[in-house]
Amino acid sequence: MLLIIHKKCKITLTDNLRCYTGGVVVINREQLIQLISSKMRLIRLEKKYSQDKMADIMGISKKTLIQIEKGRTLSGWTNVIAVCALFRDSEILQSVLGDEPLEIIETIAHNGIERPKDKSMGGRVWWKEIETKGNYRLQQNLISQHYRILDGKNYRWYSSFEDEGAFIRLNELAQDDILDSKRLKSEN
Repeated sequence: MLLIIHKKCKITLTDNLRCYTGGVVVINREQLIQLISSKMRLIRLEKKYSQDKMADIMGISKKTLIQIEKGRTLSGWTNVIAVCALFRDSEILQSVLGDEPLEIIETIAHNGIERPKDKSMGGRVWWKEIETKGNYRLQQNLISQHYRILDGKNYRWYSSFEDEGAFIRLNELAQDDILDSKRLKSEN
């Protein structure tokens, strides 16, 4: 699973990250670990936590946290998930992953999301409307560039980094609604 992050996220490119045309960076699980590890100190300072407190919150030793902050070692996937969950309101995290860091983590971990999920705010700030079909609308995150489908009540039904899959799922959901409404009319 690859995550696409737009150039305005101010990521420092390393040998492992490749920049494609339009300034878009493609990133996978290992590269996301590298990205979050490199932001750990900034997240801690943003919250005004000591290294002791941050290490305690994350469930790691202070020595390990120091090693991560100094770039001598990378955080593990479990710690990246913990940081995204515990500090999801961090401006540092949101500046590189958008308004829902956990959605990025979940989408990478499960290679996409295809089920009704959390109610969202409807995408007023971080999202661009791509297409509407029936009761569903396809949106794209302005920072991470991933796609999601929301219903009329702003529940998330689908998330993916692949535009083709997102359009296919939007059509399927809209078609299912049409079939359901025809079935209800024939029953009455």
